Amino acid sequence: MEYLASDRNRSRRADPKLILPECESILVLALPYAPPSSPNLQHSSFRIASYALGDDYHNVIPPRLQETVQFIEEKVGHPVPNRYYTDTGPILERELAQRAGLGWVGKNSMLINPKLGSNFLLAEILLGIELEYDQALPTDHCGTCTRCLDACPTQCILPNRTVDSRRCISYLTIENKGDIPEDLRPQMQNWIFGCDICQQVCPWNRFSPPADPALKPSIPLPVRTSDLTLTSSEFNQRFKRSPIKRAKRRGYLRNLAVAAGNAGNEQDISNLKQAEQDEESLVNEHAKWAVKEIKAKGNS
Repeated sequence: MEYLASDRNRSRRADPKLILPECESILVLALPYAPPSSPNLQHSSFRIASYALGDDYHNVIPPRLQETVQFIEEKVGHPVPNRYYTDTGPILERELAQRAGLGWVGKNSMLINPKLGSNFLLAEILLGIELEYDQALPTDHCGTCTRCLDACPTQCILPNRTVDSRRCISYLTIENKGDIPEDLRPQMQNWIFGCDICQQVCPWNRFSPPADPALKPSIPLPVRTSDLTLTSSEFNQRFKRSPIKRAKRRGYLRNLAVAAGNAGNEQDISNLKQAEQDEESLVNEHAKWAVKEIKAKGNS
C-alpha cells in the first residue's frame, strides 16, 4: 500500500517506539480461518477469499487483544502501556511474526507455520514491559517448491518473495478503487473478493487447523449474478458484518461483472445489462466489457 511507503510510516515501522514510546516487547498472535480447501465451503462459481467468508476480523480480533492486555496487567499488577494492531497500522506484521518464531515468509510472501500452514490472520500488541523473547524460526522450508509461483494466474509473485500488487488479484479486487486493467481481467478468473490460489497449492496448508468459530463462513452463499442489481442499502445489509464491505458496492459489482464475463454464461447477460445502467461508471463500464466477452465467447 502506498501509505506504508511514506517517510513517516517508514520511520514508524523501523522504530516501534515512535508508535509507543514505552515499547519494550511486541506480542504477535495468530487466528486461524477456514482453509480454502474445506469441503463444500462456497457452493458457488464465484469465489471469495476464505478469510472474508466469516465476520470481519477487524471487529473480531481487537476485543480479544484488549482482553489479552487486561490479562497481562492482572498478572503484573499494574497498568501496562500498549498499542495493538491487526492489519490496521504501519507495521510489518509478517516480519514481526517471523522474528517472534511464528513461521517463515514463504515464496508467496505469506507467513507459513510448519504445523499450521498459512491460513491465519495476524495481530500485534506493543507492550511497555519486557517479555521473554521467542527465537525466530531458523529454517526456510519452501525448498525448491515453486507451486505458488507456477499457479498464480497473473504472475504477480516475484522470485524475491515479494508480490507485484498491481497484478495481484487480492489487490485488484479490494484495495484498487479504480478500473481493473483490461489485460488482467481475463486472468482474474472467478475471484470477486481476494484470492486464495497461492495458499490452495501450498503443501504446508495440509496442516491448516479448523477456523476460529468467529471466522467460520457466515455470509449468504452462493453468490449469483443477481447481486449485480443490489442497491446500496441491500449491499450494506448483506455484508454489514463482512470484510467484503471494504470493497464498497461499486467495487463488489465491478469484480462480479468481471467474473461473469470470464464465466461466459449467456444467462448472465440480463443482469449485466441492468448493471450497464448503474449510476456508478465503474460498474457500468465493467458490465459492458463483460457482455462483450460473453458474446465473443458465444460466437467462437
